[in-house]
Amino acid sequence: MCRWAAYRGDPLYLEELVSSPAHSLIEQSHCATRAKTATNGDGFGIAWYGDRPEPGRYRDILPAWSDCNLKSLARQIRSPLFLAHVRAATGGGTRRDNCHPFTHGTWSFMHNGQIAGFERLRRPMEAMLDDELFNARGGTTDSELMFLLALQFGLREAPVAAMAEMIGVIEDLAESVIGSILLRFTAAFSDGSTLYAIRYATDRKAPTLYASPVGAGYCLVSEPLNDDGDAWAEIPDGSAVTVCKDGIDVADFRPEKRSAAKPLRVAIPA
Repeated sequence: MCRWAAYRGDPLYLEELVSSPAHSLIEQSHCATRAKTATNGDGFGIAWYGDRPEPGRYRDILPAWSDCNLKSLARQIRSPLFLAHVRAATGGGTRRDNCHPFTHGTWSFMHNGQIAGFERLRRPMEAMLDDELFNARGGTTDSELMFLLALQFGLREAPVAAMAEMIGVIEDLAESVIGSILLRFTAAFSDGSTLYAIRYATDRKAPTLYASPVGAGYCLVSEPLNDDGDAWAEIPDGSAVTVCKDGIDVADFRPEKRSAAKPLRVAIPA
């Protein structure tokens, strides 16, 4: 399983999450404590927002602990909203296109989790994308495809509802194709203004998610960045988190089950 951290608030140097804390994201890349695997060495990535609408991004296949550029970038880049991720691959090769965060337009997305039986679901999932989003797919992971499907289902207009629809569609598809569904999904995503996160799993064993105030903002992480347990609140399974200029909100989250009146969207080639 992967580890990630995200922040929204007054501008902060990336190193405050990525490299400086006692249990920073770089530390978690080789010594995670709340994951099935302690090592997350299959690449890393950061996406940050600045003066332009689209996020900047840096990704590589090296382990985060061995990339000499990462600490330097984290020390110099100051941003009001950023996402950072270290990867432990559960599917898809170790290549730059498979490293999180993924971006499209002003949106960024990173994920920890998996879809069981993804290779049997990949082609029908891809068929739901229109040409623009299908052609935007650069890697082979289930994570990137879920992000693109959420965009297909209206992420720009209604972010949490689009994620609920995307997950509901995958559950219905898995039940139809495989006969069962196991999906674990803890993700963070942003349009550069608001930071969102979702923690959900079909078996109630979603990857961990914690929140804490940091400076004049809030941090969302896979596991706490220090040993101050009182500073970190665990986000319950089945939750959607929204962090905006007014603060943080945690609400119930559940997939949207598709009715016969709302048919599955599938792109039909011309």
